[in-house]
Amino acid sequence: MNALSPRAAVGLFLIVVLAWGVNWSVTKQLVQFLPPLWTAAIRSWIALVGLFLVLGLSNNLVIPERRDIPVVLSVALLHMTLFSTLVAAGLRFLPASKGVVLGYTTPLWVAIAAPLLAKDTLTAPKFAGALLGLIGLAVILNPASIDWTNVNVVLGAGMVILAAISWAANIIYIRAHRWIASPLQLLIWQVLVATIVLTVSATITDGLPHVEWSWRLLLLFLYSGLIGTALAYWAMSMVNKSISALTTSLGTTATPLVGIASAAILLGEPIDVSLAVAAALIVTGIGFATLGDRLLRRQATASG
Repeated sequence: MNALSPRAAVGLFLIVVLAWGVNWSVTKQLVQFLPPLWTAAIRSWIALVGLFLVLGLSNNLVIPERRDIPVVLSVALLHMTLFSTLVAAGLRFLPASKGVVLGYTTPLWVAIAAPLLAKDTLTAPKFAGALLGLIGLAVILNPASIDWTNVNVVLGAGMVILAAISWAANIIYIRAHRWIASPLQLLIWQVLVATIVLTVSATITDGLPHVEWSWRLLLLFLYSGLIGTALAYWAMSMVNKSISALTTSLGTTATPLVGIASAAILLGEPIDVSLAVAAALIVTGIGFATLGDRLLRRQATASG
């Protein structure tokens, strides 16, 4: 499929940000009905069916070559399995508004870890961004915002932060991978691997699910699987062809803001001062880190 027009790409990108932001509130509701592994597995099955139809109709179904298998496994295991499961598990104990802010610290962990692994250079803007983000993290984890006497709340926050770190590890690997097929063409295989791993893990850990289905639960799963996962992943692949990486990176910082707003509207979660300050610091920090990364790439291109 050809690149989108600028207007269509921006519109599709807004859909992605809204879909991902709202999906945190949806996931928060789903884990009240099912264990985290089954929540992630059922959502993944729904996304798999949706993506199969979309990619089949757009002629993007291909068999991955051997050199693309590592990136398929990386995305499937680190992002679609580990990140999704840890987020779902963390949201059992943590408000969705705080979870989405902690979950989107991923670019900060990339900015910190990549230079340590000799995969990148820590420039002044990236250092400033990482520092702002860590200060924001400290704000949201302060005793006035997180009840440190509640083990479950602390455990939930820790799991979401670990989820963000696992996503960061995936991003660092993806940057070094030399793609044969396009990310869009490999998407169905990544979801397939994740679906199998999640289903087997859920069956071993929790046994077969006992679900009292209702229209509400069905609609929540359909949203999370089709819109929050399948549509969002497909749309992001299309947007990446039409909008610069800098624009998409900065634009995704709006996702936690959407997540906070949707949690307030859909779940009635309060927006306290520490949450607002932490979100502002982390979003600003991600912006600095992204701009620093862009500056570094320009310098590398200029030097050949």
